[in-house]
Amino acid sequence: MLGKLWLIITFLLVFISLATHQVVLFMVALLFFLTGATARIWATNALKRITYERKLSAERVGFGETIDLQIEIANRKPLPLPWVQTDDEIPKKVALLKGRTDISYIPDNVVLNNIFTIGWYHKIKRHYPMRCQHRGYFTYGPATIRTGDIFGFFVRQIEVPALDHLTVYPRVVPLPKLLLPSNNPMGDINVKHHLFQDPVLTKGIREYVYGDSLKRLHWKSTARHGKLLTRLYESTTTVEMAIFLDIRTVDAPYWGSVPEKLELAIITAVALANDALSRGYRVGLYVNQYKHGTASLIRIPSSQKPTQFRQILETLAPLQELEALPMSRFLNNESRNLPWGNSIVLVSAVPNEELITTLYKMNRAGRRIAFFQIGGESPAYLGKGIPVYHVSEQTPWQETESIEFN
Repeated sequence: MLGKLWLIITFLLVFISLATHQVVLFMVALLFFLTGATARIWATNALKRITYERKLSAERVGFGETIDLQIEIANRKPLPLPWVQTDDEIPKKVALLKGRTDISYIPDNVVLNNIFTIGWYHKIKRHYPMRCQHRGYFTYGPATIRTGDIFGFFVRQIEVPALDHLTVYPRVVPLPKLLLPSNNPMGDINVKHHLFQDPVLTKGIREYVYGDSLKRLHWKSTARHGKLLTRLYESTTTVEMAIFLDIRTVDAPYWGSVPEKLELAIITAVALANDALSRGYRVGLYVNQYKHGTASLIRIPSSQKPTQFRQILETLAPLQELEALPMSRFLNNESRNLPWGNSIVLVSAVPNEELITTLYKMNRAGRRIAFFQIGGESPAYLGKGIPVYHVSEQTPWQETESIEFN
């Protein structure tokens, strides 16, 4: 606070006292010098052997859960600290249930303020409950520590760069809460043991009938017999579902996002994945956005492993509003690498003409497709054979609690 002014003031008082022969003023100058020197030495050593730690009770939590944020500061020297102020950056979207915050210069953050009085070789802990009411990947820190002498003449400050991270999974709700059918989200896919044809295992050929996919034609046999012949495939009980999530929520070429629609789209994708995995399906996830911290688009191959649902939740948690590739192009590219018997589920808020054309062509080629439209006044019509489900922003999921997962 005073900085080098205390020396200037001291010399000024000494000069005046000598010029006016004021002994009392000289004693005041000497006392002021001793006080300032003591304060300066105190402040210089105040931040030595000070430790600051921030701990989260969990690094990954479900939507709606409450975590504990612990702040610990320790003074590991024989010099007491009459005051210590800490300012810690915390995310605004994780609701602080107890404590005092201030405005932060970092977007979407607030500053958690604390003032302590710490004796020599003393340690103080404080706990702050926080409720996770928003999906996301959040960063805690850095923190700033300020302290000084007992008189408040000098202030010292250091930054603690250590960061902590918290992943809040998207909300998990059952399909009925989205006003969607809970028994047949893919139309004819009802039970795990429903038989499908595996395009890898061919068991014979038969004569072509109207409606057969051209991809099933056996051209060598057709040329040999002089008539169109179609492959017959072995049956399989494996049911695979690829969920495609479209990040875009406004019509092209406009940029921007409707946060409510994006959240509802993510919730719908999570509900579909949870329901399908619980029925024994192999489920994969594809999103037209780069995976957090990488330059690769989000691709989770179909699987039924126990950790699949948690991996899907963790991948969806940090999603932002910006798309990396138009969904029509992304869907067309990725579907080429999917097994032919794989069911494709598209979740999108913008069924534009290009996307509808892509779905129509895939359906004509024999792909099994379902479309879940997010928002809008009425669902789009994609032609015969493509079931369309409308997920309205007014569905009752907003008043329900998130369901638990293992």
